[in-house]
Amino acid sequence: MNKRIGLFAFGLFVATVYGANYAIKHIGVVCVPDGPCLVPVWPGIMAPSGVLFAGLALTLRDVVQRYMGFWWSWLAVGIGAALSALLDPSLALASGGAFLLAETLDLFVYTPLQRRNLYGAVIASNTVGLVVDSVVFLTLSGLPMSLIVGMVIGKAWMTLAALPIIEWMRRQSQAGAVGIGG
Repeated sequence: MNKRIGLFAFGLFVATVYGANYAIKHIGVVCVPDGPCLVPVWPGIMAPSGVLFAGLALTLRDVVQRYMGFWWSWLAVGIGAALSALLDPSLALASGGAFLLAETLDLFVYTPLQRRNLYGAVIASNTVGLVVDSVVFLTLSGLPMSLIVGMVIGKAWMTLAALPIIEWMRRQSQAGAVGIGG
């Protein structure tokens, strides 16, 4: 069962890396010419729409690591970045680089905490990951650093939204259920 959960999370993780890069160019309430599409994340605060997927990706990374191992997380980032390169190679490089660095730092926070407190590990590692990912992405993509507040808020919302998924997967794993959803 744990391997099924891990493979399911792996597929979702790859999809979120690609989805973040697709959304930033195509989905938003405002799309800046030759720039990102933006969504509101707080009253008066906008963020590139990719944060909605990137925030989920941070949590899915923890699930992949828990059930499949750290190297699977890096593989998912690589596959997602490669698929994203079909959309925009420079954006894929910025996104892939940001995810890889954030995932690596996330490893040092999540791994020692996960056995003692799964939720604490997810929240702590995602906090580190969302800040590092945002700074590195903005730096590599050439987007203005003024977007960082919105990016951090948007990713934090998505981390909180993903916590029920973590609980469901944890219960499925403990129950030894036959399959996802079962």
